[in-house]
Amino acid sequence: MAGTRTRRTDAELVAAIRSAVITELNEVGLGKLTMENIALRAGTAKTSLYRRWSTPQAVLLDALQAEFPQEHPTPSTDNLRQDLIDALKLMVRWMATPTAQAVVTILMERQRHPELAEAIYTHVFDAKGGRFTSTVLHTYADAGKLDPNFLTPVVTDIGEALVMKKTFDSGELPSDETITAIVDQAILPAIGKKTDS
Repeated sequence: MAGTRTRRTDAELVAAIRSAVITELNEVGLGKLTMENIALRAGTAKTSLYRRWSTPQAVLLDALQAEFPQEHPTPSTDNLRQDLIDALKLMVRWMATPTAQAVVTILMERQRHPELAEAIYTHVFDAKGGRFTSTVLHTYADAGKLDPNFLTPVVTDIGEALVMKKTFDSGELPSDETITAIVDQAILPAIGKKTDS
């Protein structure tokens, strides 16, 4: 029948709610995030949210975890340099998304919402197996292709830290050339590898 609205599948509804909570957070802020407004933006009833989540923060964490990218290094672990470059490119692509903006919003309000900020690490980053170059480095170490003694907290954060600094300094996401320079001039020397590794 013309004009009949097709009922959304469960997966479509969850996707709409996840999108709605990210948009809502980015528009109104953490303090004004409510189940009612998330449901309204998603075009559904509040009961649809409460069947899955108990609070707006729980909806938010679920959405962030679902959208956080997971790095998958080369299974053969035979191209460390390229895997590191690909990892940082993945990070930069993610940084351009509304989800990344939402993560920044939460971390900027760490003092007011410490439990939510902590949950970003435990339920989003760690739940997806770690973060970008750290995932690559540990994969290679586990495969016996890299000395794990090199993988200090400082070293595993070098790539991400430099990407963030370059972004803050210029107001733009790093180019592919900058990403390659970070890998060649910072990460590889820090783990005792040459550029052609």
